Amino acid sequence: MKPIAIVTGGSRGIGRAIVEELASTHTVIATYNSNREAGEAVAAATGAVLLPCQLGDPKSCQEFLAAVGSRFEAVDLLVNNAGMAPRERRDILEATPESFDELFATNLKGPYFLTQQIARGMLARGSGRIVFVGSISSFTASVSRGDYCMTKAAISMAVKLFAARLAPHNIQVFEIEPGIIRTDMIASVAAAYEERIAGGLLPQRRMGEPADVAKAVRAIADGQLDYSTGQVLHVDGGFHLRIL
Repeated sequence: MKPIAIVTGGSRGIGRAIVEELASTHTVIATYNSNREAGEAVAAATGAVLLPCQLGDPKSCQEFLAAVGSRFEAVDLLVNNAGMAPRERRDILEATPESFDELFATNLKGPYFLTQQIARGMLARGSGRIVFVGSISSFTASVSRGDYCMTKAAISMAVKLFAARLAPHNIQVFEIEPGIIRTDMIASVAAAYEERIAGGLLPQRRMGEPADVAKAVRAIADGQLDYSTGQVLHVDGGFHLRIL
């Protein structure tokens, strides 16, 4: 019987690549929020179980957990991938409470409490692996999307907290920090990023692909990093390096 993996935001971009990567070894539960058509395409291509889950809505999360619990006894791997960028970029002096609340609900509160619930099940069986897909925005100041940066910085601390709490119980927790990855999220500024990459923004002179992140998840899923709980995997072409 295949182990069970949950991949939130599994219908597009990085999430889809992770679902595709895990499908050969896991029974994958992929969530979607609004784009059911994209989710159904992934499910058809990979055999994944498709379920709705709006992370910013506690009721939706509880309904998702109930659906998982009714069909599967245990979850072996949780990949907290789903998240959102601001609906529009605004200087932090012009930022709105509405955007702040929406991003924190979706990018932080949702995965935090979803992980809490899944971790309780992992504790009961004495094993499990948890991945948070963060961002280089956790340590890179972008003043036109401050709320997004703060959610990703908070996710980094959530990883440390869950890793410390769960380590004695054979549950490993990791953060993957993607850099500039070719997805819908950056489509509007992709050309500008390509120009900056060509000019030396990244030590590795190419934009990342969703499959690059999926390969990092694969290493975790296969147990290759089981003695490295709390570790941050930089999938960013060397962006995090400080180079003189």
